[in-house]
Amino acid sequence: MKHLCKITLLFTLIAALASCAPTGDKKPPETAGNTSYADLPVYKNPNEPLESRVDDLLSQMTLEEKISQMTHESAAIPRLDVPAYNWWSEALHGVARAGEATVFPQAIGLAATFDEDLLFRVATAISDEARAMHHAAVKRGNRLRYGGLTFWSPNVNIFRDPRWGRGQETYGEDPFLTSTLGVAFVKGLQGDHPDYLKLAACAKHFAVHSGPEALRHEFNAISSQKDLYETYLPAFRALVDNEVEAVMCAYNRTNDEPCCGSPTLLNNILRDDWQFRGHILSDCWALVDFHKYHKVTNTPAESAALALNHSVDLNCGNTYPYLQQALAQGLVSETTIDQSMRRLIRTRIRLGMFDPPGLNPYESISTDVINAEKHRSLAYEAAVKSVVLLKNKNGILPLKQEPNLTFVTGPNAAGIDPLIGNYYGVNRNLVTFLEGITGKLSPGSFIQYRPGVLPDRKNVNPVDWSTDLAFEADITVAVMGLTSLLEGEEGESIASPYKGDRLDIGLPQSQVDYLKGLKKNNDKPLIVVLTGGSPMAIQEVHEIADAILFAWYPGEEGGNAVADIIFGDAIPSGRLPLTFPKSLDDLPAYEDYSMQGRTYRYMEKEPLYPFGFGLTYTTFKYSQPRLSSASVQEGSGVTVSVDVTNTGNREGEEVVQLYLSIQQAPVRVPLAELKAFDRVTLSPGEMRTVSFELAAGELMYVDNEGRHNPVKGKVKVVVGGASPGQRSVTLGSPAFGETVLEVL
Repeated sequence: MKHLCKITLLFTLIAALASCAPTGDKKPPETAGNTSYADLPVYKNPNEPLESRVDDLLSQMTLEEKISQMTHESAAIPRLDVPAYNWWSEALHGVARAGEATVFPQAIGLAATFDEDLLFRVATAISDEARAMHHAAVKRGNRLRYGGLTFWSPNVNIFRDPRWGRGQETYGEDPFLTSTLGVAFVKGLQGDHPDYLKLAACAKHFAVHSGPEALRHEFNAISSQKDLYETYLPAFRALVDNEVEAVMCAYNRTNDEPCCGSPTLLNNILRDDWQFRGHILSDCWALVDFHKYHKVTNTPAESAALALNHSVDLNCGNTYPYLQQALAQGLVSETTIDQSMRRLIRTRIRLGMFDPPGLNPYESISTDVINAEKHRSLAYEAAVKSVVLLKNKNGILPLKQEPNLTFVTGPNAAGIDPLIGNYYGVNRNLVTFLEGITGKLSPGSFIQYRPGVLPDRKNVNPVDWSTDLAFEADITVAVMGLTSLLEGEEGESIASPYKGDRLDIGLPQSQVDYLKGLKKNNDKPLIVVLTGGSPMAIQEVHEIADAILFAWYPGEEGGNAVADIIFGDAIPSGRLPLTFPKSLDDLPAYEDYSMQGRTYRYMEKEPLYPFGFGLTYTTFKYSQPRLSSASVQEGSGVTVSVDVTNTGNREGEEVVQLYLSIQQAPVRVPLAELKAFDRVTLSPGEMRTVSFELAAGELMYVDNEGRHNPVKGKVKVVVGGASPGQRSVTLGSPAFGETVLEVL
């Protein structure tokens, strides 16, 4: 699987076998065989059609029991043998908050791999661990939050502005990349069994949601129809088309309608236009915002009614118990309650919750998979592929020989917070950067460590015993940047004055000043490793450092991955899923949701580091792309082929990226759009032809009414190692190959 164009047919075939859409005659699980379960209630009988099972359980519930099932903490119904169930579990980059688990790179780091096959394998490992952990917890009688099978991941919001602290949870700024990786992740979580869901994945936060974090409970995001359908909705549409089981609506309003009570988003688009048949849930306590902050209702009962009547089936929070009042006041009907309950019951049946033991193949996954060696190896692979080499002056990396004295410094060198980001799991062996570098050194090669500087303010003690070590050492590795103490979600980023957002996108000044001190009058090499989940305006750091590695929040194997890259035992191959601006002055206002001037697709200001950019330890050359036809009829696709050659003296892994630029359109269109990508590993001197199949659906533009229209006229086709532009070439990306396609 290399890009979304290629996987469409595959997922269509899979969907034909494993459709999530409810059907009254859906066959029972294959594993039930010829066994008779006639003595069981219909809803527990795996030989009965799915819809018959749903209807049977629903018909036996009282109104009070139904409502008790519609919050994230669903109550037990002992008389029907329905156990308590907590719907709230998290798995952005590993099973979170539920005990020991493999910790993969944060989502934005996974996006930097540009590797959908890797995303699928990571999500498969996560779902293995989640299944094992769930069944182990149930055996203990533990039904607490975070131990279920409904996981509220992935986050496919578009990271449109670097100030958003939760952008680290996303796959970056590009709709195509986000769609491709999000689909792969969902497939890995949900599995491919024709009857059972391995887990239930969730696309969040629907829709047009990306800060400000401090205003999320009251903010009204205004989006044009063009931006809505061109930028904010495509990833959600891709996940729905590929059978994601759940969608979470957002806290904010979009175009004046609260997202969790929006007839436009939930009824018209999601249910009617896209034919979504899974369940919809609210973000946690979002329904309280209706009457408390948005002021679109006056009471909790009115808020519950507004959400239910607009297709929200599950309330994360405590508002849906007011549905009884809403029913008494004539604000909702029991028929509408039943409609939502059917969707919730259907999900639980498809997860195997009411089946006799032994039928669901996922029940047999052993707890031995939890943080197993193969999963740790996968975490290492993901970490290596996520690290982006931003600068490498005079080829200082990889190190040519082992230093006699290595100085490791910086506030993020020795802690675990720089590894895990937010929504994290934990385990007993989180390898810090200091530990990883130490493990690379032989006896007789010395290492010293000092934190050197506080992460977000000047040192209180004016005495500095660390800077002098940079003059003594052969090489200094300074691990700087952010953690989720400074960027993240409202309430969790306890060092942030802006509830997790970053209204200054530079590196904290205390860290910049410390780096200046390390390098002042010092010609010894300085390698800067930066952690964080968002773009940084680091022009000064670029000028100071000899090499810069952007490591994101790289997970449990982050220390080993970065150390191997520094010492040459691994190859850097990550690419930026974001544009790094030079300054906040180059960006529109944070609250402005227009895409004009934002991301590589519409930003005309020269970036510090462009989308798709990343260096490696060799060089590549691109031929001019070849088209299967120089001109195509409207509604037809085209094959694009390009020769990529490793022109250096080391093996390298290149992320080949294809962009389209529409030359003629009646409306504003993106400057360039990513349409395909592929990872290739080439030996020195090796050439390989990379081909992409562009379907007719990629040769479209979105008009001002949000409609997709076929392109007419010339389309520039650009293939290279980053988004097109002189800045990419200046920084060291290989020259691009380009050609022109004529659409008749």
